[in-house]
Order: sequence, then C-alpha cells, then structure tokens
Amino acid sequence: MSATPFYASPKLLAVSALLAGNAFSMFAQAPAPAQPQLSAETLAIHAKVKRATATSVSTTGSAVSTAGVSSGFNSDQGPGPGPVGPGPGCNLFPAPPSVGSSVGLSYFGPSPSTTNPSLVGPVQLLNTGAVDATHGTITIPLYKGTLKGTKKNVWYILTDVSNQAVAQELGLNFSAKLGFAANAARTGNLDSNGNIVFDAGTVDFSAQRNVVPGPAGQEFPPVSFQPGAIGDKNYSPYVTITNAGGVIYNAPIVAFDVDASQINFPTGNVDYSKVHDQVVAIDPINMTVTLNLINGFSFGRPVWYLSMDASNQIAASIEHNTYAPLMNNLVLGHDDSFASPVERIFIATNGPESGGCDNPLRQGLSADLADGHRPNNVLGGVPTIALDYSPAWDAQLYEWTSDAINRNFRGQLREEFQILTFVDDGLITGPGGAKFGSSGFSINCPIVQRLD
Repeated sequence: MSATPFYASPKLLAVSALLAGNAFSMFAQAPAPAQPQLSAETLAIHAKVKRATATSVSTTGSAVSTAGVSSGFNSDQGPGPGPVGPGPGCNLFPAPPSVGSSVGLSYFGPSPSTTNPSLVGPVQLLNTGAVDATHGTITIPLYKGTLKGTKKNVWYILTDVSNQAVAQELGLNFSAKLGFAANAARTGNLDSNGNIVFDAGTVDFSAQRNVVPGPAGQEFPPVSFQPGAIGDKNYSPYVTITNAGGVIYNAPIVAFDVDASQINFPTGNVDYSKVHDQVVAIDPINMTVTLNLINGFSFGRPVWYLSMDASNQIAASIEHNTYAPLMNNLVLGHDDSFASPVERIFIATNGPESGGCDNPLRQGLSADLADGHRPNNVLGGVPTIALDYSPAWDAQLYEWTSDAINRNFRGQLREEFQILTFVDDGLITGPGGAKFGSSGFSINCPIVQRLD
C-alpha cells in the first residue's frame, strides 16, 4: 500500500475529511452490561487460557531506548522510545515522596494504594506479567492460536476481557464495556489447550511504516503516512469466544503466519517485517513477549498503557500500531450512554512542543511528530479510578485556539473534565476550529499500570 496524501487543502477540510466526527455526546453514567452467569463448565474452559505470570527479560539491540531516538524516527520501524524519556516532558514517572522533606525515603510507609488500590500510589492493573519500570516495558504471556481452515499460526496476546470472573482468574483487565463490542469483534473458539481458533482476521506486518510531518510548528496533520501493519477487513483485536459463553477478549495479533524460528528474538533485535511494532522482544520458545509502554494521564494521574491497534490509518501510522478495519464498526460518539463499547481518549493536536522533552508542558501530536516521543494523551476512566474502562478508546482530538495561544494560556492538560471545561470556556475546539467531539476513529490501548 502506498502512502496516501493527507491533505491538499486547508486544514479544516483535511481533518474533517479524514477524521469526520460524530456528534458530541452527553455524559450520563453508563450502565454496565449484565454479567453473563457462566456455568462451572464454561469457567473451566476459560481457566485453560491461564498461563504462568511472565517475568522480565533483558533486552539488547532494538530494545526501547531512554536516551532519545534517531533522526529518522518518523520512518523507523519498531516501538519508538519508551516512557522513561530524557526530560520531564517525556517522563511522567512520579518523584519519590522524600523530595523536599527533611527525612529520608526509608521513613515513609507503604503507599496507600497497597491498602486500597483506589488511593494514591502505584497499582499494576494488567497482572499477567512483570513491569520493568527502568525501561518502561511489560513482559506477558504469548499465545499461539490458529486460523480456521488454513491452520496458519496466529501469535497473539490477551489484555482485557468482558467477564469479571474470567478477568480475576486470568489476571486480565476487566472491561464491562467490551460486552458491547461484539459487532466489531472477530469470532473464535477455545481449543482443549486454551488457545483460540480464529474464524477470520489476518494482519500483514511487512509494510514499511512512514510518516511525513507537516512544517515546523504545525507537524500535525502530516503530509503523508503509511501504517507498518495492516489488518484485512475482518481484523479486529477483539474476539467473541463462541464456545465459552460469548465472552469477548482483547486479543491483538503480534505476528501472523510465521513459525517460531522466524520470530525468535528473546533479547531484542526484532524483525518488524514479521512482528508488531510495539514488540521489544519475543520468545516463542518460552512463550513470552515484551512490549513497549506509553505515557498518559487519567484524571490527573500518570499511567502507562499499550497501543496495539487503530481503526484509522493515520492513527495507526503515528501510534506504531496495526490498522484494524473491523474496529470501524464500534459505535462512537456516545461514551457513557447505554450500550457504549468505548471510553474517551483526548489528544492534543497543537499542544506545547517548544524545547521537546525538556519542556515539562510538552503534549500533543505535533510534538510527537517533531521529536518522536509520545504525545502524553489523556485517558478517561481506568480501573481503580472509574467503573467505565474500555480498551477501545474513542479519539477526541482537540486544538488550542489562536486566542488562547496568543494569551499564553496553552499548557499540558491532564484530566478529562479540565479539557471539557476548557472546551466550554472556548479555549480549545476540535481540529481546525470544528466542533469538539468524537473524531470518528478508535484506538485499542489496554491499560497496564497507574503510576500514582
């Protein structure tokens, strides 16, 4: 697939054409779908999916760097830099509580989150493997399924599930909203070993990711783009398990139609023509995969998450993830209304970028395309903060107005209702001055850890 021109006319028309949004929704509390009462026999089928908790691995070569990126970061294959960046604008890891205190760190007791995970302190939410806080990665179990009929190998991971009992059994994130994502999900069955036999859905990882930014200071929207991984029309990371109660898993593909010998990169130096760009290391012998984590915020708290798939090619290109066409079936623009499968993610287009990672207020897509580090997006509810978490994030792009910029009001935003208030105040709008709301595409971003 060749790179597609992003715009050849004023930005408003370009962004409107590509990211055509749905109407902005009201904020009624979303009722969770009723949990299916799975029988003991059905729960036993899901229990076969469980794997030993993965341990961290040492990586070399293409392992995520904390010291910056190459000058070709918009065309580089792979995950890009990790979340432990070279400056405060690219490293959201909280400082220790001893800073500014007259006593040493050893004086402080355990974080309140160790008693109640909703309180202040770090909480790992995806509990199938070890987080490496030094490098900003997580190592989790790798699964090997098959494609029905062809018997082709499908290498995938599991991050979220729509049933709470299954989530607790497997250490996955529970998302009630995934129960409403069936129209954007593949189907499959669990075999006797707890692996999925998928009915459809393939991914081609051979494409060369490439993004050509716009001019300095206006890098977004890009001039052209090309995702590094492209799913067919039947691909979505979500899969309904038809022989086990219709439970829906988030099961992104990380490699397809390859043997173990072709993707055996246990310490890094990954061949990204065969493997998902967010993979730092993959070990098909010990059945583990190490993935890059990404900085973000949820209601003011820094978080780390994964970025695996997107329903839009420009988003997949910028996010270093897989273009997943079937995700376009998700109902967007109705977050927090009945039967919504999504939660909202807020993405600045023209946030502060001057100074790059040295700028503690750095944020947004133009900053991402200018320096290669991630944009510090703002997520809605995640577990321990809210009950309406979904890994399917409805992208809501926003733009600071010229008036706000000229009056030096532009800064880094960290929580949903701060953003919505600034929309109400007229300080930010949709891209190109359009009405703020859904931008018409979604991103599959499973939450991994709350940092405080």
